[in-house]
Amino acid sequence: MRRLTAALTAAAVLVLGYAGLDAADFVPGLLTTRPLPPPPPTETPGTRTLPVVPQPSPSTSVRMPLGSLAGESAAPSAAGVRRALADVLDLPALSDSALVVRDGQSGQVLFDQGGTERRIPASTTKLLAAAAVGQVFAPDETLKTQVRQGSSADEIVLVAGGDTLIAPGAGSRDAVAGRAGLSDLANQVAKALQDSGIEKVSLSLDTSYAPGPTHAPTWGAGFHRLGIVGAVTMLGLSTERAAENDPAPNDPVASTLDTFAALLKKRGISVTTTAKGTVSPSQRVLGSVESAPVRDQLALALTDSDNTLTEVLARQAAFRAGAATDFPSVGAWIVEQVAALGIDTQGVVLSDASGLSRENRVTGTLLTDVLRLGYDGKHPVLRTALEGMPIAGLTGTLGDRFAIDSTSDAAGRARAKTGTLTGANALAGSVVDDDGRLLVYAGLVAGAPTLEARAALDRFVAALAACGCR
Repeated sequence: MRRLTAALTAAAVLVLGYAGLDAADFVPGLLTTRPLPPPPPTETPGTRTLPVVPQPSPSTSVRMPLGSLAGESAAPSAAGVRRALADVLDLPALSDSALVVRDGQSGQVLFDQGGTERRIPASTTKLLAAAAVGQVFAPDETLKTQVRQGSSADEIVLVAGGDTLIAPGAGSRDAVAGRAGLSDLANQVAKALQDSGIEKVSLSLDTSYAPGPTHAPTWGAGFHRLGIVGAVTMLGLSTERAAENDPAPNDPVASTLDTFAALLKKRGISVTTTAKGTVSPSQRVLGSVESAPVRDQLALALTDSDNTLTEVLARQAAFRAGAATDFPSVGAWIVEQVAALGIDTQGVVLSDASGLSRENRVTGTLLTDVLRLGYDGKHPVLRTALEGMPIAGLTGTLGDRFAIDSTSDAAGRARAKTGTLTGANALAGSVVDDDGRLLVYAGLVAGAPTLEARAALDRFVAALAACGCR
């Protein structure tokens, strides 16, 4: 009996004592008011998982921000990067490849395998085009499409101004493709004509801005038919962009003119279309609409790998700079502009701006130079364009990649410009590694089948993402 009493007494003391400590917030319990401390950190990070999210369509108005180069994390080392890539480098698809990895903050070269070799860049050429275009257009500069009065009051001229993303209906202030609206332009013009008592006009077209051939001689004969690229012109509709297996019109300018004439007729104006004409800047403006800023159009071109849009923007940039506007001349002008930024372009050759030409030659080092330049904060147009690079596993041409276990480390953390031609595949972009450090990279693969080359390049980027490369 005494033992039972003693045990009960001890238990009561323990309970009352614990309750006192609980009330004082020294131990957890019902009376505790202070939040519990966090659990002690583990020695190794847990397995990273990513939520399953629906694949969004590429945004034309909202960009995910790029990470800043500023940071307190320790710099990666060349030895750390080489360890991370050890298994990847043995992949058969990378047997003939150029691979470069650099610290995005310091620019230090962390890995270089054939970085100075000249190779076919495919669509990573667009990174160089963006760098060149960014030197001509101001950060917020837009493209105007206007209608001016011709030589008489009943003659009007639609003036192409470089915008190939005009909505056939009303424009949307939040859009890139479709910021300007053709029906908005028709509303302005119809009102101006009716206010002047004019109900019948002849409509012509001024295409004197940035003229040039519609297709490059070095492109494949079936590229237009397959929707890989459309005609390079300075006027077009957002609904008639070239897409895979969905070709653009042979003459997007004529299509836009016909649509505009129909819109005027719906507003009570009798229209007869005539031959092309020209107007002077002094002639009366009857209506005007503006595109999204050029930098946002460049970002869209990178997201969608839009060959036509890239060529359109590069041509008019070269035109404004006083260069010739045929495809080889624009390519040579791009190289000159990149060199003017202090980047070594020795041996680089471009026959177009989009990367469809198999005659193009660049180096992996050059691509990482351009990427580094875009992240330094001194080139806002290029920076915005790089923000348009697809996000691994989420947007654009990377939307259906990085979805398997061997590559998922990079999903949502890497951005890249893809490049695909038969026998030539490329990937160039940036990724944040497990130390929180921004790395820039470029991979150019020759000879391997496309699917194998893509899988190997994805493994290359995923290894960098998972790397604690100090």
